[in-house]
Amino acid sequence: MDDQRAFVLQTCKDRDIKFIRLWFTDILGSLKSFAITVEELEKALEEGMGFDGSSIEGFARIDESDMVAMPDPATFQLIPWRPSERGVARMFCDVLLPNGEPFEGDPRYVLKRNLKRATELGYTFYVGPELEFFYFKSAEGTEPLDPGGYFDLTPLDAASDLRRQTVLTLEEMGIGVKYSHHEVAPSQHEIDLRYTDALTMADNAMTYRLVVKEIALANGVYATFMPKPIASENGSGMHTHQSLFKGERNAFFDESAPYHLSAIAKSYIAGLMRHARELTLVTNQWVNSYKRLVAGYEAPVYVTWARRNRSDLVRIPEYKPGKEMATRIEYRAPDPACNPYLAFAAMLAAGLAGIEHEYPLREPSEGNVFEMTAEERTALDIDLLPGTLDEAIRATEESELMRECLGEHVFESLLKNKRIEWDAYRAHVTDFELERYLGVL
Repeated sequence: MDDQRAFVLQTCKDRDIKFIRLWFTDILGSLKSFAITVEELEKALEEGMGFDGSSIEGFARIDESDMVAMPDPATFQLIPWRPSERGVARMFCDVLLPNGEPFEGDPRYVLKRNLKRATELGYTFYVGPELEFFYFKSAEGTEPLDPGGYFDLTPLDAASDLRRQTVLTLEEMGIGVKYSHHEVAPSQHEIDLRYTDALTMADNAMTYRLVVKEIALANGVYATFMPKPIASENGSGMHTHQSLFKGERNAFFDESAPYHLSAIAKSYIAGLMRHARELTLVTNQWVNSYKRLVAGYEAPVYVTWARRNRSDLVRIPEYKPGKEMATRIEYRAPDPACNPYLAFAAMLAAGLAGIEHEYPLREPSEGNVFEMTAEERTALDIDLLPGTLDEAIRATEESELMRECLGEHVFESLLKNKRIEWDAYRAHVTDFELERYLGVL
């Protein structure tokens, strides 16, 4: 038995752990879980635990339902909000077929496969997402806890203690936190996770979303990662900082280049921009996601890049002398309700395509693109992100890059699910329509 498995078994014995929750995600990024007792743990670590995959979104049909959840002992953590006596721990799992081969519909496997490709090219992929969310008084409506704005303090920031409890819980689970603060909209908040490799970060992002909700529920309020819950306020994004390293060297840094961006970084940005429309279905997968991607609410609409402008799709954080390790790019389209495994994989695939094919990067858009006329934007070849889920579906279904990145199973399952969602939305009569038309038509 290897050291990690031995550590897990010994920790369960030393800390009186009775239950171990095995976690994995469906293609939409919903966290799934079942619990085993500590008596089953050694067997689970060696052979995995079987389960029926036919009811998991995007997994398998009834005639091919048998799956195996293989715990990853490197992800073992105690769950702090459960009782310490006869306590509870968790591990993320890789989903396997009964013959032991990886299940191609497992989002964690999709990310691992794309990371393997990066490794073969000599790169390690690091990410740092900024997941925004709202606190509301209940799940039944959008009544905020406070009227605060960006970086506000008490009394305008009524949820600072909720953030404090959340940060402490995340740190108890081994997840590093960089910042936490009130965001722009009333009752909107942000907790930034410390930069790390993409697989660890995807696991951390899933844990983060659960911890935020658990702490909120324990305090009698509701937390949501819905991209745009309030029409007149900013939506919630998941701005994703990212870089490639070769060993200990930041491959995005070039001391002598403009913005200190290497040729690799520029090609990576060009890849993200060329394939932005194709990958938006993955980074922004819900009907509601496209209510956020509109002009006037600090969310990207146009496929542009810049150093300072926070409305561009790609932003280059300011370089600080002596901080070349921190050179990175920030992709601002994703929202926090995405599947982080698939989102990180899609962004990486687009960036690597830019590097491999040496896509040229056009000049940055340091001006205000929103103030340009349509003719001016056309002259500069500035494209638009998809404006609806339907438009995103159409862009993705033609994408060979996304088909290769996600694999045939996830690619087709995601498109099928999103077409169903769009058809249901199209047929729904909204309050807007009733208020606007019922009394006059």
